[in-house]
Amino acid sequence: MIESQRHSYHLVDPSPWPLSGSLGALATTVGGVMYMHSFQGGATLLSLGLIFILYTMFVWWRDVLRESTLEGHHTKAVQLGPRYGSILFIVSEVMFLFAFFWASSHSSLAPTVEIGGIWPPKGIFVLDPWEIPFLNTPILPSSGAAVTWAHHAILAGKEKRAVIYGSTFFLATGFHGFHVIIGTLFLIICGIRQYLGHLTKEHHVGFEAAAWYWHFVDVVRLFPFVSIYWWGGI
Repeated sequence: MIESQRHSYHLVDPSPWPLSGSLGALATTVGGVMYMHSFQGGATLLSLGLIFILYTMFVWWRDVLRESTLEGHHTKAVQLGPRYGSILFIVSEVMFLFAFFWASSHSSLAPTVEIGGIWPPKGIFVLDPWEIPFLNTPILPSSGAAVTWAHHAILAGKEKRAVIYGSTFFLATGFHGFHVIIGTLFLIICGIRQYLGHLTKEHHVGFEAAAWYWHFVDVVRLFPFVSIYWWGGI
């Protein structure tokens, strides 16, 4: 049942999930350090921390979905916050990955004497960029077409078309590292929500964030192909 409110902003109720998420992150960090240094109980603490974080993610996002979908708190003004947050998150990911591409370019353009002054270093056998890397490169960006189609179907109020193209998308794409796994899980959740009828013309910020993230993953795929597989293998 959608609750009525006299303003367009959402004053959230007190929640225990930020505290539980912080405790889970602390346990994961300490447990990870203990495990890497072979301290007794490190693996157990690491596992408990990860379980705690996953549980916190589930119940926190459950509350967000309830507030947005069932209680109607995510008005147009409230939706601006998640949109801006998604854009800033993608910008931070761009800068994060840019550091790796910069390091790879620096090492290939000016190889040090410690690696023999050549790139790739002597004894390193690189993949042929025109085999598996080239095959995977067009597959991933082309998957963005299915995401864009689903996005426009939601905007046009044709939710059923979004469900059909979502299924073909997951069959057609492969994995592209950790970011592709995150993006795939992101889109799976959106597909489930679409099947349940949560996404409408007025409320689909979650899907927009997933689509933006997936297009970001598509574009990023071109950089490792050029800078690592092709340039790094010359």
